[in-house]
Amino acid sequence: MMIALKAATPQLPKTNAVADQVIALDEVGSTNALAAQMVGSGAMPLHKRDDGAMAVAVVAADRQTAGRGRNGHRWVSQPGRCSTISYAVRVPRAIATDSSINGWLQMIAGLVTLDALNGMMQEYGAVPNQPDCFLELKWPNDVFCHGLKMGGLLSELVLLPAESESAEGAAAADAGDANNAANTGDDVVIVFGVGLNLALGACRLPTPNSTSLQLHAAGLPSFDEMRDDVACRQVEGFRERLAKFFADPHGQAEALREEMKSVCWARGRQVEAHFTDGSTLTGEAIGLTEDASLILRTDDGVEHTVRTADVGVL
Repeated sequence: MMIALKAATPQLPKTNAVADQVIALDEVGSTNALAAQMVGSGAMPLHKRDDGAMAVAVVAADRQTAGRGRNGHRWVSQPGRCSTISYAVRVPRAIATDSSINGWLQMIAGLVTLDALNGMMQEYGAVPNQPDCFLELKWPNDVFCHGLKMGGLLSELVLLPAESESAEGAAAADAGDANNAANTGDDVVIVFGVGLNLALGACRLPTPNSTSLQLHAAGLPSFDEMRDDVACRQVEGFRERLAKFFADPHGQAEALREEMKSVCWARGRQVEAHFTDGSTLTGEAIGLTEDASLILRTDDGVEHTVRTADVGVL
């Protein structure tokens, strides 16, 4: 009989030292939903930093009761075994809403996650059990290990409070609010939700196609240490990678396309894309476009651009 795991408030000393704000709870419906609500209400203000670095806030929970994935999918996690953390990042509105480049924000979140996981393992001297147990990204939002899903990402755009008021035609309540509106008018917030199976045993995996880091690496630290170290590295990674992207989005897009070649799990595989209207498209994944869409080449040699879909291997 499987024993139910009890949720406990995450202890995140490393993350607290680098993030602008950390909210840690034992249980919540969804860390993304809570982060979005707090940003929108002003409870998580994400003011511009004096040092010019990206403002990043963190919402972490040991258990989610209504975790979400893309396209309405449910994200299942278990306390003390799975990391469920959302990162709220203040970003320029012009980039967040530009369809020619904003697809790279999701790819950057995936690369930040791989950087954090690999950095944590290197820090603690953990090594893969097998040579092919390396981490990859399955376009557009999954972390894969050994061909199995180890984690998922979900990004959502949220207006800062002054933006919400402006959209409704409401005036600032006082001069302080007016100044805040002037400061936030060009920015929005992206909430990146990251769920990772770090310490699940094989008997607790939610599906036959899922996996956990501890099943593929030896020498890992405790779950609490893994969660905190990875979250700390993600905060720093978002700041570093997004700052580079915002400084030169089109130049960075080309560099990211090149970087994705080595970690894109779908590339070179026969895959099937499932679209929200129920249709499918089968072909070989050959790479990413300039706007981070997936390119599928069907058997007739025609190349198709896939901008949003669930992609599975055949």
